[in-house]
Amino acid sequence: MPPRRPDPEKLRAALDAQLVALDEPPYDGPAAALPGALVAAVLAAYDRGRTPERDAARQAVRHLLDRLVAAAPGRTVEVRVPPYAAVQAIAGPRHTRGTPPNVVEMDGRTWIELAMGRLSWADAMANGAVSASGARADLSEHLPL
Repeated sequence: MPPRRPDPEKLRAALDAQLVALDEPPYDGPAAALPGALVAAVLAAYDRGRTPERDAARQAVRHLLDRLVAAAPGRTVEVRVPPYAAVQAIAGPRHTRGTPPNVVEMDGRTWIELAMGRLSWADAMANGAVSASGARADLSEHLPL
């Protein structure tokens, strides 16, 4: 299954709302750079000790989960970032019913920081920021994106 294509207008609206919340001017860059700018704005909110705008955080998490699916396609591991999204990734035996045997779950900030290389898998596991169950529930070789 190919990654979903986010609506550029929704991305721009989420990014601009986040930038306004950060007292920054609206985004004026190219549409192709919207997802990266949105992730950067959400990280800036975290860095300033603020809670990011809900839609901005949701779009940033989904964008990075889509990148994981593109980089490691498959259906062996379910990666959950509640309340934003969940995807199946990593090649291997396919799971079809019930609770998957390989599940990784974390909050949005942890996922963004892992995906961007600001937090290592080992550190996230050691500090309890990630819950991982199953023999294949280790994303370390796929991170950062």
